[in-house]
Amino acid sequence: MARKHRIAHDYRLVPAAAAVWATAVAGLFLSWQAAVLTGLAAGAIGLAAWRRAWWTRTCAIALLISGPVAAAWVGSNVFRAETHPLRLAADEGRSTTVTAELTTRPKGIRAAGFGGHQSGVDHVVITATADGARLVLLAPADRWRNLLPGQQVTAKGTLAPPRGGDLTSALLRVRGPPIDPQPAPPWQRWADHLRDGLRDASAELDDEEAGLLPALVVGDTDHMVPRIVDEFRTAGLSHLLAVSGANLAIVCGAVYLLATRLRTGPRTAAAAAMTALVGFVVLAGPEPSVLRAAVMGAVTLLALVLGRRRSTLPSIAAAVIVLVLVDPALGGDPGFALSVVATSALVLVAPKWSRALKDRGVPNGLAEAIVVPTAASLATAPLVAGLSGQVSLVSIVANLVAGPVVAPATVLGVVAAAVAPLYRPAAELVVHVAGPAVTWLIQVGRQAATVPGASVSWPQGWLGAVALTGAVAAVVLLLRFRKTRTLVVAVLVGGFVVLVPMQVVAPAWPPDGWKVVACDVGQGDALVLATDEADRAVVVDTGPDPGAVDRCLKTLGIKRIPLLVLTHLHADHVQGLPAVLTGRAVGAVAVGPLKQPDWAWKEVNKQARSHGVRVVEPKAGERFAWPGLEVEVLGPRRPPTADDTNTTVNDYSLVLRAITRAGRVLLTGDVELAGQSALLGERDLKADVLKVPHHGSRYSLPAFLKAAQPRIALVSVGTGNRYGHPSEHVLDLLRAGGAVVLRTDKDGDLAVLPGNRIVRRRRRWSGSGSTTRATRSPAARPASRGRCGRRTTRRRHGRTTS
Repeated sequence: MARKHRIAHDYRLVPAAAAVWATAVAGLFLSWQAAVLTGLAAGAIGLAAWRRAWWTRTCAIALLISGPVAAAWVGSNVFRAETHPLRLAADEGRSTTVTAELTTRPKGIRAAGFGGHQSGVDHVVITATADGARLVLLAPADRWRNLLPGQQVTAKGTLAPPRGGDLTSALLRVRGPPIDPQPAPPWQRWADHLRDGLRDASAELDDEEAGLLPALVVGDTDHMVPRIVDEFRTAGLSHLLAVSGANLAIVCGAVYLLATRLRTGPRTAAAAAMTALVGFVVLAGPEPSVLRAAVMGAVTLLALVLGRRRSTLPSIAAAVIVLVLVDPALGGDPGFALSVVATSALVLVAPKWSRALKDRGVPNGLAEAIVVPTAASLATAPLVAGLSGQVSLVSIVANLVAGPVVAPATVLGVVAAAVAPLYRPAAELVVHVAGPAVTWLIQVGRQAATVPGASVSWPQGWLGAVALTGAVAAVVLLLRFRKTRTLVVAVLVGGFVVLVPMQVVAPAWPPDGWKVVACDVGQGDALVLATDEADRAVVVDTGPDPGAVDRCLKTLGIKRIPLLVLTHLHADHVQGLPAVLTGRAVGAVAVGPLKQPDWAWKEVNKQARSHGVRVVEPKAGERFAWPGLEVEVLGPRRPPTADDTNTTVNDYSLVLRAITRAGRVLLTGDVELAGQSALLGERDLKADVLKVPHHGSRYSLPAFLKAAQPRIALVSVGTGNRYGHPSEHVLDLLRAGGAVVLRTDKDGDLAVLPGNRIVRRRRRWSGSGSTTRATRSPAARPASRGRCGRRTTRRRHGRTTS
């Protein structure tokens, strides 16, 4: 048997690539002087290495040349950006009119909904060039989102300093529509036509799949359901939502294999693959991230398809040098770093691990399927942790399970985009064929994200990335020695067994016997009323974020919802509706008499119909009962008006009184002064638990709060909200009346148990993940007066929150 020789990689260009990259990072994040010093220092090291023969001649000369070249080129680019007249005007916050040429497609910024404003993309970010400087345009989405790269437009706005870390000279906050937009290049219009065709054909699928397929193929995330983005981030699958070298390798590899099956020569097949690469770049858009992915994808393709693995590392190093010198801003681009690291891992690490598995009898295809996502995930984990502030513990498994369907879905999506302009029904047929693969990806992300401890918090930024790199390197190093291998394995297993699954073995949340939960959904409302059946509960409002309310209901184990109440149709109460309806048995959706705003009423009807759930309008005085729970509608008692102002919609909130095993609960929606005044006519508003109206807004009547006399006051409010909620005056009134005031922004998810006991699930958000800590507190008993007239609170075992 012929002996298999290990591939000896050529590292001669690696120091030069590292020097160029380090020079760019120093210039982008420090100053042009730092870039010059870094490049000259690298050149000096190369000169010393050449004279003293530390390294090979080629390696030393490459470093000697690349260092000073990078110093001069990067330094001059950073200096030009820092001293451009637009930068000086931005530092002074001047208003201006500029004529710029767009260099990227508009990217939407998703805003959270509140009041009558629907959540969604209301602004877009576009990069452009003007007078030799790079600009970032922050513009209204309505008139700017359909522009294309290559178009020249005039814009009016106010200049502001850029965030740093790139070569942008200024940020322009645009006012109004684009002025005199010029036509885009023909090939850009053609690519946009293809993308539109893919998006329209994908509309044949369900909403979640229809948004994911274009994102998977060309990075078009504009129509993605926010819940999917959140779940993919937690599961470690967010890299699938951006165009990367993997997309290009998949497409080019498919074309190459097809060409070889047609018995064309290797050169013809390679030429066809390269043609596909160029076409894909045009389809996805010639943005820096796509061009970077094209170069790295071409490197991977040449290595894996042409079989010249020894030349792959020099190709990667050369690509880094060329790309960073052509566009020094890539040196600070996280996507560029992810591409380089992932590609390097596939070249340097994956073959060794694959060979080791094959030597142990693992079939060739299975070994590659296991090794490729594992190597890429581990190599990029430090960068992902630094960017997101969390480490996904399910990433490797999720990528292994999702991996087999990524390539078919991507190839079918590209085919659908190519066919759509020619024959729409054919494109729709291809999309339907891709549908099961896309659904599989969604389910993998969803199930992985629901695993307790799926992600853990980690320090953000460079410090977090370096810390995790050091930790991973130390573990790998210690595993190489027999004396420390057993100890390291024991520590890792112990940490996994003790720290991560502890929430599964002995969960602190949800607490046994909970009866009311105020979910931490940000600036909005979502409350859950338990019945005597473990998985059955009434839900009141759904919050502004589908992902947040979905997580809360999943942790509570709610699968059946006999009644879902939307107190009123403001965005921060209804926009989580799709997530609540998905995967749960919902009996009916209850709404109030005022069907405003129009967009929300249409959306509620659309979502309810799509899930086969009826919409009802309960009247004041109507009662509902389930084992362990009764709900009575207290208001509104007035006939609806045609006014759709925020105050009117708030005052027409459904107001409920629930009788639970934990006592009476008063659920007030967002009623303000008029709505609260109308309720004062009720014979008895006393409640053990009060959901404080309108997130603790200052528009609360002292008489109403006094009439309720709550022992526990729950304030559902978002951290750092811009509305000033909750009002300290309102909180003081509640405390003066003897209530324990709890806030979701500070206390997290709040559970009320019989005996006025409270359990808080404190959450520290980082990206989509969080850490939780449950604490139990007995609520305050009725206030008594001490000898000095001050209110005192008796303590039971544990710690009170008053």
